[in-house]
Amino acid sequence: MKILVINGPNLNMLGIREPGLYGQESYADLLEMIRKHAEETGTEVSFYQSNHEGDLVDAIQGAWGTQDGIVINPGAYTHTSVALLDALKAVNLPAVEVHITDVDEREPFRKISYIRAACRRTISGHGLRGYLEAMDELTGGCADAGKD
Repeated sequence: MKILVINGPNLNMLGIREPGLYGQESYADLLEMIRKHAEETGTEVSFYQSNHEGDLVDAIQGAWGTQDGIVINPGAYTHTSVALLDALKAVNLPAVEVHITDVDEREPFRKISYIRAACRRTISGHGLRGYLEAMDELTGGCADAGKD
């Protein structure tokens, strides 16, 4: 199985940005953790991060015909972007929304997710491990998910 992991604005600043909320681990640490999990489960994984909404739309559209699923943490665009929702609906790939913090326990505006309607599940508040849970959701949690 091929999974595209998409990260939105400010996630490249993990370890620097509000470490009390998001932890000490860096974006590079996150990618390494995901790569290791992908290797252990036989999953192909690729990554995309941008602080620009249109670039994230392009990445979602680029997954059509090349990826089997999407793990997406749209960052602040979660709460504002109909464009990301429309892109996810357009490609019609299984997608899982991930948030490092528990967005339901934060500011009221963070409880609104425009993209949730196009995702099979939302994982929120599980830290960086939420990405691995999202991958397992897409692969059925089984090792050798990428093998015939």
